Amino acid sequence: MSARVVPAVTRTFRLAHKVGVVELVLVGLAFVLYYLVRGFVAERAFEATSRAIHIVELEKRLGIWFWETKLQAWVMSSDVLVHLFNNIYVYAHFPLIVIIGLWLFFFHRERYVLLRNAFLISGGIGLIIFNLLPTAPPRLLPWPLSDQVVDTMFAFSRVNYDMQPEAFVNHYAAMPSLHFGWNLLLGIGVILTVRHFVGIAFGVTMPAAMFLAVVVTGNHFMLDVLAGTVVALTGLGIAILLQRYGHRLWRLILPDRIFQGLARAP
Repeated sequence: MSARVVPAVTRTFRLAHKVGVVELVLVGLAFVLYYLVRGFVAERAFEATSRAIHIVELEKRLGIWFWETKLQAWVMSSDVLVHLFNNIYVYAHFPLIVIIGLWLFFFHRERYVLLRNAFLISGGIGLIIFNLLPTAPPRLLPWPLSDQVVDTMFAFSRVNYDMQPEAFVNHYAAMPSLHFGWNLLLGIGVILTVRHFVGIAFGVTMPAAMFLAVVVTGNHFMLDVLAGTVVALTGLGIAILLQRYGHRLWRLILPDRIFQGLARAP
């Protein structure tokens, strides 16, 4: 290995290390914020349940509540379908975020930064809504509505409850459904990065399957999915604007000496 190659490889590893540390700090802060918001809403069960009842009433007026109950009845007619959608709900969320995130981080860094920012922005919007408007999921509806919805995770397989520590579970974060919204962002990221049939098929099928999973498991209302879509796309839109015009914003905020120093950094 030549004398020129060694310093280049060393600089690459140092830069990767610095970037990795920054990413870990960002993720850590996101988890801390989520934990704090969970603590704020833990004692607001009555408010969250009342809001969920209002959503049921609105969905009945819109005629979509019965779609939810019929979809769940269809899935519960087969143990195979129940376990399939339970596993989609669990393994096509955080595990898939990690896998696609690492793939983008190492092989498509620019796309990774765009999706990371979209996740952080939409997550921040979601945290504000969770705190201001905590909402119970369909599975926690009171009687007699509880007779119309089954918690398929609890009734058939406790994989989700066993995997997640109770301290990191916010039971009153149904609206918006970031479970679907973030999956939608992953699908968009895959489609934009892998521009052929396989990538498009995966990017479309993945959010469609998650849409069914969040509804038929009793974890989200259809209106939660709609809200999650709006929040996720808003985060993506802001992330795109930051990617295109962010340097101008930093130029206005930071002193010239610091900005020029950052611009010269490797």
